[in-house]
Amino acid sequence: MKLYYSPGACSLAAHIVLIEAGCPFEIERVDIPKKVTETGADYWEINPKGYVPALKLDNGDVLTEVAVILQYIADQNQAANLAPRFGNIERYHLLEWLNFIATEVQKQIGALFNPKMTPEMKVVQLGVIERRMNALDKMLAGKQYLMGDDFSLADAYLFNILLWAKKHNIDIAKWPNVSAVNARVAARASVIEAMTAEGLNQ
Repeated sequence: MKLYYSPGACSLAAHIVLIEAGCPFEIERVDIPKKVTETGADYWEINPKGYVPALKLDNGDVLTEVAVILQYIADQNQAANLAPRFGNIERYHLLEWLNFIATEVQKQIGALFNPKMTPEMKVVQLGVIERRMNALDKMLAGKQYLMGDDFSLADAYLFNILLWAKKHNIDIAKWPNVSAVNARVAARASVIEAMTAEGLNQ
C-alpha cells in the first residue's frame, strides 16, 4: 500500500494507524498547491478531489476520505484492535466519534486556515470551536481514550486535528480531559514515528 500525504494534514491519522496496524506500506509526499507528488506524478490523476489522504492499495484501487481509510486499515488488520467489528454497538459509537471529529472538530478548526476570514468572522468561529471543545471535554471525562480504555483509530484522527489548534494559538490545556487524552496519544510510539517521518517533531 502507498499513502499519499502532506505533513500535518489529516493524512497523518492514516499514517499513525498504518504503523499501529503493523502492515507494510510506503508513503509519498504531495505538494498540495501544485498537485504533484514527490516523484513527479500528477496528483489529480491519483485523487480527483485534489487533497490528502489517498491510499493506493496493492491491487491499484485508491481509497480517499480519512475516516474511510482508517476503517479500511483497521478492518484489514483486526488483530491490531483499532476498531470494533461491524455489528457490534461499539462500532457505531466509533462511527459517532469519526463523524463528530470530521464535522465538528476538523471542519471548525480547519475553517481558520481560510486567508479571507475577517477578524470578526474569526471571533465567531472561535466561539463555535470553544463550544465543540467544551462538549468534547465532557465526553472524555474519566476516559483513557475516546472509546474507553483502549486506543482506537478515532484517537489518531482527533490527535491529528488538534495539532491544527496549536497553529491557531488555541490552547487545549483549557480542556483538561482533552489535553490528557491528547498527551496519552502523543506519547505512543506510532505517533512519534509518523511525526518524525513527516518532519513534524523538529
